[in-house]
Amino acid sequence: MGLIKAATDAISSMMADQWREYFYCDALPDGELIAKGQKRVTAGRNNNVKGAENIITNGSIIAVNEGQCMMIVDQGGIVELCADAGEFVYDASTEPTVFYGDLSETVMNTFTTMAKRFTFGGNTAKDQRVYFFNTKENFGNLFGTANPVPFRVVDPSCFLDMDVSLRCNGEYSFRLVDPLLFYKNVCGNVPENYDRTKMMSQMKAELMTALQPAFAKISAMGIIYSAIPAHTMELAQALNEELSATWTELRGIEIVSMSINSIKASEADEKAIREAQQEAQKNRMLNDPGRAAAHLVGAQAEAMKGAANNTSAGPIMAFAGMNIAAQAGGFDANQLFQMNAQNQAQMGGQPAPQATPDPTPRMQAPVLGWTCSCGHADNKGKFCADCGSPKPADAGWTCSCGTVNQGKFCVECGAQKPAGAPLYKCDKCGWEPEDPAHPPKFCPECGDAFDENDRV
Repeated sequence: MGLIKAATDAISSMMADQWREYFYCDALPDGELIAKGQKRVTAGRNNNVKGAENIITNGSIIAVNEGQCMMIVDQGGIVELCADAGEFVYDASTEPTVFYGDLSETVMNTFTTMAKRFTFGGNTAKDQRVYFFNTKENFGNLFGTANPVPFRVVDPSCFLDMDVSLRCNGEYSFRLVDPLLFYKNVCGNVPENYDRTKMMSQMKAELMTALQPAFAKISAMGIIYSAIPAHTMELAQALNEELSATWTELRGIEIVSMSINSIKASEADEKAIREAQQEAQKNRMLNDPGRAAAHLVGAQAEAMKGAANNTSAGPIMAFAGMNIAAQAGGFDANQLFQMNAQNQAQMGGQPAPQATPDPTPRMQAPVLGWTCSCGHADNKGKFCADCGSPKPADAGWTCSCGTVNQGKFCVECGAQKPAGAPLYKCDKCGWEPEDPAHPPKFCPECGDAFDENDRV
């Protein structure tokens, strides 16, 4: 009875598997990487209800959609692969049918397969499956640096070369570029579906490991860390190079694109970079004679303004110090403006607009030239540049007690300066102070400093 039962089951199962199947796969959602193909079964209009589950009859049709790759596995081995959208006819199956191919040949193959099933108690000794791979871009894969990642900042323009610690987060997308490798080394003969959640933890850890050498390649390109969001394609390429051994060559996965939401260094690192760049920018500006002249004029104006606000007896001496510094070998604004004009003329181009010194007296340091008794003229310091004699104004006045003083009162006996002290009147605009013997340091009308030239 057992042999008769086995023969009956072999004939029954073989006849049930004679029908050609139609395999399809619904749209694979984002994140689902592989799905097992399904036979189309229409309720009330399908006579193929007793066929074996994992059998693909010769001549069966498989529908391949855009963004999918179809794979047929026979007895655990890959026998067919198709990534072209459209209808695929499987005409190399080891399960024959009288409904496809040469009738005489298929009848003989059917009886041969039936005899083989008899030896297995009426059951098929085959396992054939259809898998569909999602080859579209998979979006929304988050990443973030739990710990700071080193990044070398190199900026030749300001001679900057330092390591900073970065924190960043964002998203990346990937896709399957080799379904064969993914099937062999990752998912295998899965019973139903396989999604990315099963591998995201490992992928994120490997991505963070590869981020540091990828940042090193980005830095070697001369890209500063704050500009990385504008160079995400270069970063994705650098990551693919670092991950090629484990992702592309082993699993058939490739990063397509990246987007970085934020990237930030520590406050101390950002301050150091900012200061270095500002200093370099200032130095580059002062290398241009025209800009240096404008900067010098501005500094002189600020010095004069500060001297005008100074109530102590020192502005005149400050201006004198400025002139002495210029005599010691420094440049004045006029020299720098002339140098800039010469450079423009040599280049043959139109000179760029430059800041020009204010022609008004209040914006220029007064030239306190005086003539010594030895005949040397245009002395600008406290002493004669030829004989070393003190400036006449600095000789002061002699009190009745014999003490030489510079102020309004004697430092020894406290006596007031004699009434015969010189009177002053502005030689520029004619303004007269209320007390001609004791004028202010600067004329309130034109800003000219009171000196020996203003004596009446």
